[in-house]
Amino acid sequence: MIKSGSREFSKNATKFLSAVSLSVLAVGTAHAQDAAADNAAAETAPAEEGDAIVVTGFRASLEAALNLKRDSVAAVDAIVAEDIAKFPDQNLAESLQRIPGISISRDGGEGRSITVRGLSSQFTRVRVNGMETIATSTDGASANRDRAFDFNVFASELFSSLVVRKTAEASLDEGSLGAVVDLNTGNPLAGRAGLNGALSVVGSYNDLAKDLGPRLAGLLSWRNDAGTLGASISAAYSKTSTLELGNNSVRWAQARFDGVDATNCFTTANSGGTYVSSTACDRAATAFHPRIPRYGEVAHDRERLGLTGSVQYSPSDATKLSIDALFSKYDASREEQWGEVLLRSNERSINVVNPIYDANNNMISATLNDAWVRTEHYLRESQTKFYQVGGTWDQDVTDNLRFTALGGVSKSNADIPVETTIIFDDRDAQGYSYDYTDMARPKLTFGTSVMDPANFQLAEIRDRPSNVTNRFKTAQLRTEWDVNENITLKAGAVWRRFNFDAEAYTRDTAVCGNGGTSRVTSTAGTITCSASSLFGPTAVYGFAVTPALSQSFSLGNAGQPAGNTNGWLVPNLDAAAAFTGLYSLTPANDAGNIRGVQETTKGAYLQADAKGDVLGIEYALNAGIRYAKTDQSSYGLVSGVAATVTRSYDDWLPSANLALYPTESTIVRVAVADVMTRPTLGSLTPGGSADGFNYRVTSGNPFLNPYRARNYDLSLEWYFAPQAVLSLALFQKDVGTFTQSASITGATFAQTGLPASVLSPASPAALNPAQQAEPRWTLATTVNGSGAKLKGIELAAQIPFSAFTDGMLSNFGVLANATFIDSNASFNVQGPAIAPGGALQNAVVSNTLGNVTKKAFNGTLYYDDGKFSARGMLSYRGRYHEGASGTGNILEGYGATTNFDASVRYKLTEWMEVSLEGNNLLDTYRYRFTDFDADRNYENNHFGRTILFGARFKM
Repeated sequence: MIKSGSREFSKNATKFLSAVSLSVLAVGTAHAQDAAADNAAAETAPAEEGDAIVVTGFRASLEAALNLKRDSVAAVDAIVAEDIAKFPDQNLAESLQRIPGISISRDGGEGRSITVRGLSSQFTRVRVNGMETIATSTDGASANRDRAFDFNVFASELFSSLVVRKTAEASLDEGSLGAVVDLNTGNPLAGRAGLNGALSVVGSYNDLAKDLGPRLAGLLSWRNDAGTLGASISAAYSKTSTLELGNNSVRWAQARFDGVDATNCFTTANSGGTYVSSTACDRAATAFHPRIPRYGEVAHDRERLGLTGSVQYSPSDATKLSIDALFSKYDASREEQWGEVLLRSNERSINVVNPIYDANNNMISATLNDAWVRTEHYLRESQTKFYQVGGTWDQDVTDNLRFTALGGVSKSNADIPVETTIIFDDRDAQGYSYDYTDMARPKLTFGTSVMDPANFQLAEIRDRPSNVTNRFKTAQLRTEWDVNENITLKAGAVWRRFNFDAEAYTRDTAVCGNGGTSRVTSTAGTITCSASSLFGPTAVYGFAVTPALSQSFSLGNAGQPAGNTNGWLVPNLDAAAAFTGLYSLTPANDAGNIRGVQETTKGAYLQADAKGDVLGIEYALNAGIRYAKTDQSSYGLVSGVAATVTRSYDDWLPSANLALYPTESTIVRVAVADVMTRPTLGSLTPGGSADGFNYRVTSGNPFLNPYRARNYDLSLEWYFAPQAVLSLALFQKDVGTFTQSASITGATFAQTGLPASVLSPASPAALNPAQQAEPRWTLATTVNGSGAKLKGIELAAQIPFSAFTDGMLSNFGVLANATFIDSNASFNVQGPAIAPGGALQNAVVSNTLGNVTKKAFNGTLYYDDGKFSARGMLSYRGRYHEGASGTGNILEGYGATTNFDASVRYKLTEWMEVSLEGNNLLDTYRYRFTDFDADRNYENNHFGRTILFGARFKM
């Protein structure tokens, strides 16, 4: 396994520091003004004669965010409204990636989740207006069944500030090993008196989809002259279309073939008989081949509507009441069209000709006869609705005693009413060839016509509607007592209830291979073939494809090489669904995926804040302890019977943050804390899923322990000029417990205790019950793993050139950050089989923790002269794995990516500004591998460039 050496680790950090130092020295010494964080997004009045220039707009927002960082005792980074609203961010994830230590994961070319200091999104807690919540959307596979917050649900324009808290405090909600992210909507009492408004009108164009969609945002706020009553409402709407073009292997696997280069591998052809060992057959059987090599197109259509509202009442300086509400509706459709060969589970009937192998035991090219040529047409319609209503009462009881009472509810409902796949098969195709010499861009060539309906039969029909709903209820009390001017005691209590409920259903149908007009149905766990006059033509293994049931597909620029087959027939979804009566079928319960978790948390904290000086050095600190008791109730299917499992555990979490001010311009921060993150939701439920295609049964484990760790942080910040900072942060996370996959192979389906009804009727294991008795099944679950370590260096620079020089150069500035991480963990995995047709081998491998990127960089160069502004941002995220893979592959993940975004704005008047922005201007491909060392292609796709142009108005 690849390991990060400390020498490389230090060398990368030194290079970054040297580059930043040179840029500082090149522009000299500095001066500028402070701006209040609450007013960062507002234009500041012109300076009076003799005054220094007052920064406004984007640079004011950078300064306000810097002030939040500087004034905090703990490690904090922030982005405030002007910065969010004026960058080509499609959603909040893309805004957050500009903060040091944060990388993002993309879905369909759009940011979705974040990684903070090498820890994935499940380790980050998100609060909206002070209340923890989860927003759930769908990705390429299903709705989010994790604790990760899906930032793509929200438009960035809805929020006034994003604050990332990287070190723990006793007063901060528990549940994070990585960070707590605060998303804050409007604060009307902090605005100007009277009625104020802003409107943004933008068009969004994707050069692959060649589609133009609207992006609209507006804000209205009002505050009375006395500053005692204020209200605001904001709205954002967008509709976009994006194409994803590329290839996909659906992992690689080992299997025994019918024959290799005219050598028969079995005593009888195509099925039955016994395996005959030979050099050619053994080499092919133990090598890895792509399971479903294919090219195709994925069309993403998204419609996003967001609304926020806030009312604040402050009858006196001692009292403030706030009610905040947030609503978001995120509709998305995903349509896929693929041309492929189904080697998976069908190798027994396939003859291999001229196989070529590489040094990583991959059969990287071959010609296949008697292959299952398949075309797929897939459609998923999904809708996410998010609601939150919360109230806050801030009260000064005396000059020295105050409290905040907070309560509210939130709900995120991710619904998939339609998830349909229609499949055409040609199960005896000749002369198909694949060539993965270039892993990222394989050449796939069909030897028979894939444009002739007569070559295909309609073989499988699937529909899998599902729903995931997350709900939070929160009640919290926070109190503060100023013992004296240097010491404050804080105490509080919280009650929080979280519910995660998932349900899934199937209308999967496969045509019986009996030569008759019948189809497979599943009732009471029995797979039967029932006669039906609905289908008309006689079936062989499906129903004859006609022009009325099909449509042609032409592949665009998917990175394919010359000679690739770029066109094929796919099912017409509407016609095929009507022909088969798909949506009139009563959905069957997908019993293993009807499950849920309820967590009730009761907690309290005590914290002391202090400030003063020691030996002439000023300091500020906070130290305290937080207690949390978690009552957990999980339900799901256990051995075919619905069951509920309950448990409780508690955590004592001490933490301390110390800030030292050796000079007016430097801050040294030290932090230590015990932290915890509760296990993944989908892993906590009993029951799980049974996969009859891959002969794998996955079950949850409601007795998983939380992730527990001790975090250490040390940072140095040098505010060498107003609006400027250079910072260096060192961090280490000693993870005492984490979870990982555990599997055994060689089981029969009966050993799982599950009924046959949990298998998809279209799967090979359902169609051929004899396969259920074979010892070919993998049983997988999640178990508690041993400890792991993660350490890193985080570097950041904010350099406004106006602090050092006059003239045109004074309008430039640089934002830059880099993160270097070293991590080690041990994983129990299932590696390759040694013998032809043998069981996968259990192994222990060492690598980084899942989702940990060793290197990540973000850099922004901006220009702003008050009327004209321009910005370009380059972001890089290094290679990383997501954890265990399957079918003998070890640790799958993603290759390195580099993205470039830019924006240009011009202020025509004080109330109107026009803009031109670009997202993903490099049209970066996303490469996914299915084995860390062998680097086998899982997929390689690109999403095109998105251009946004429009105008912004204010009053």
